[in-house]
Amino acid sequence: MGSPAASRRGRLPTWSKGIEVPRNTYVVLYVLALAAVVVCVDLLFFQNRFWERLIANVGIVLVFAAFYFRFLQNL
Repeated sequence: MGSPAASRRGRLPTWSKGIEVPRNTYVVLYVLALAAVVVCVDLLFFQNRFWERLIANVGIVLVFAAFYFRFLQNL
């Protein structure tokens, strides 16, 4: 086994939650949610409009990135 600090790196403290979940799980779920939102917006609103779709997708990614850096970066 490694040092206690190495084993806790990237995980939530055990005292805050009953189950330890690696940080990578949260990142994967967040990226999947981002992809789902982008695909749904593309299919529902911007099916045949390239530039509007591109601008909307960039905006969605920026909003997700801002939310991540503001609230989820220190998980």
